[in-house]
Amino acid sequence: MPNFCAAPNCTRKSTQSDLAFFRFPRDPARCQKWVENCRRADLEDKTPDQLNKHYRLCAKHFETSMICRTSPYRTVLRDNAIPTIFDLTSHLNNPHSRHRKRIKELSEDEIRTLKQKKIDETSEQEPKHKEINNSNAQNPSAEEGGEEQDEDILPLTLEEKENKEYLKSLFEILILMGKQNIPLDGHETDEIPEGLFTPDNFQALLECRINSGEEVLRKRFETTAVNTLFCSKTQQKQMLEICESCIREETLREVRDSHFFSIITDDVVDIAGEEHLPVLVRFVDESHNLREEFVGFLPYEADAEILAVKFHTTITEKWGLNMEYCRGQAYIVSSGFSSKMKVVASRLLEKYPQAVYTLCSSCALNMWLAKSVPVVGVSVALGTIEEVCSFFHRSPQLLLELDNVISVLFQNNEEKGKELKEICHSQWTGRHDAFEILVDLLQALVLCLDGINSDTNIRWNNYIAGRAFVLCSAVTDFDFIVTIVVLKNVLSFTRAFGKNLQGQTSDVFFAASSLTAVLHSLNEVMENIEVYHEFWFEEATNLATKLDIQMKLPGKFRRAQQGNLESQLTSESYYKETLSVPTVEHIIQELKDIFSEQHLKALKCLSLVPSVMGQLKFNTSEEHHADMYRSDLPNPDTLSAELHCWRIKWKHRGKDIELPSTIYEALHLPDIKFFPNVYALLKVLCILPVMKVENERYENGRKRLKAYLRNTLTDQRSSNLALLNINFDIKHDLDLMVDTYIKLYTTKSELPTDNSENIENT
Repeated sequence: MPNFCAAPNCTRKSTQSDLAFFRFPRDPARCQKWVENCRRADLEDKTPDQLNKHYRLCAKHFETSMICRTSPYRTVLRDNAIPTIFDLTSHLNNPHSRHRKRIKELSEDEIRTLKQKKIDETSEQEPKHKEINNSNAQNPSAEEGGEEQDEDILPLTLEEKENKEYLKSLFEILILMGKQNIPLDGHETDEIPEGLFTPDNFQALLECRINSGEEVLRKRFETTAVNTLFCSKTQQKQMLEICESCIREETLREVRDSHFFSIITDDVVDIAGEEHLPVLVRFVDESHNLREEFVGFLPYEADAEILAVKFHTTITEKWGLNMEYCRGQAYIVSSGFSSKMKVVASRLLEKYPQAVYTLCSSCALNMWLAKSVPVVGVSVALGTIEEVCSFFHRSPQLLLELDNVISVLFQNNEEKGKELKEICHSQWTGRHDAFEILVDLLQALVLCLDGINSDTNIRWNNYIAGRAFVLCSAVTDFDFIVTIVVLKNVLSFTRAFGKNLQGQTSDVFFAASSLTAVLHSLNEVMENIEVYHEFWFEEATNLATKLDIQMKLPGKFRRAQQGNLESQLTSESYYKETLSVPTVEHIIQELKDIFSEQHLKALKCLSLVPSVMGQLKFNTSEEHHADMYRSDLPNPDTLSAELHCWRIKWKHRGKDIELPSTIYEALHLPDIKFFPNVYALLKVLCILPVMKVENERYENGRKRLKAYLRNTLTDQRSSNLALLNINFDIKHDLDLMVDTYIKLYTTKSELPTDNSENIENT
């Protein structure tokens, strides 16, 4: 549907003009100003939501300084833009004309003032028009190259209308393929028998629509040669980029409306042979719901500094987000990538000090810390753990085999055996106590893998048996045993702390106060590392003996020491220097980096949540900790008085009124808008990546991203189609997509098939 301008005496619409059209803002104050300046009496009784959804103003009603382009696909208004350019008097020259857009009735003085202003403007412009006419008469070519004097746009020709309908059909097919996760390409070239031409999936769907009677497509291709692609790969790529941009823009528009947001990246993924970072954005929408939405993939760079620059450029210049409003950043990464993403975080913090670097709520602290340890043996062990878990989840038969082994091993402790069986059926590698579970399970895993590999009944195919052999060799390596035992013991000091961070709001608040004790314990371990490591190494050797694993130094180290007669290094001292010491040192530093002073101040502000206030006997000091967000408050001068009223409200509540226990509940209180500063603070705290999404239905972005990656082969993944598939419920504007394509890639006399590619018709 075309967009019509809501301004009085303006007849422009989006299908007849390249002008940008802007929605009325949702902010009540700004929206009211827009309505007042329009002088549309019929708009005064409509809500900001109704105006935002159904009414637009074209760019002609804004000063040029109020308009900026964030990308080749989108023109946006500045946050404080107010329309000021209107024609409110031209209808007075024809009082008998009918007006769909009723202009608010003006007093005689106002009409006289406006008329006089119009006359003055006309008299000022007459000399300029004469000069322009004279110069045009002397130089006719200047008129042709200049801007059009007539604002009226000629209606579309029949050819242009048909072309737009044709492009709309192409976009509909691409959107369908994206939503249904259908790859653009069909058969591989080597799969097609010689002498047979088979179209790819896109061409096949296009032919299907033609054969089903779509007149516009049939008319376009009835004279096309049989060996010509209906839509070239180049054109498909261009259209997909526009689809991706338009879909993303719908999400980012909501982000801009909410002002504050946080950036999160998930683990690096392989898309058609190239590594990419999935990027998600957190924000509180107009219904006060915390949402975490997927907004696109960013090509991964091996150089951390280049990655930091491209990361910032993509978010600000390509996607048009104002990082001044970013209040949090978190990066979920696998082993080996942590140090690079830490550089990205530090570079953003240098530019935007309020973009606090935090843990992500969807990742257990202990696994986050383990993945960041810069020890090769730790990275290898973590990869092995993930592979073992994935192996047994390949089929129910493999899990059943593991269950049987657990039953035999724990027949004297059935309760423990039952607990381990339930854990094995879950994704246990992401838990806080993953390493404790692994140590308990290790004997069962080794026996089960051994049994699968040496099964004389040939119940398992060669691939399963081969993988079982490889994994059994990996988990029975002494280096692996020592690594998981050390990680289990070191991370036992952070387990309770990390569990609280993923708990209720009150748990997160009190966890912030317990960090000092956690660091104190780890520092004590570091000071007495000789004693602690001796116990850890003894535990590892006992476990190795139980599994009949030979205790030895890693082969790489032994080969490097060949011929060195002076080397008296024992296994115990080797693992102390190469594993225990760097692991403890790194975890202490990582905790200090993640839980910076700013981050801890933000978590202390959670005492705004009424249930936390109650536990503190309403003796709280949010004002001191909220200083870092002072510039984000609508009325910072009244913060102290407002906080006092907020405490009194809950301290003297009725006996039947329960204290809200989460930010989500507090934001949905009917009278929350009467506390504007508290409301603003809660919204900012809510989007911090460390805070979990209370309502799971709004955590769609991450779940759909995981589903897409799980269900799509690596070589069939597409960053463009992925966004359409993951954000399948976001509305799309076909007219905008078509207009953007025509504006960027064609001229009025150019047809899309001019870019088609010929292929040999064998």
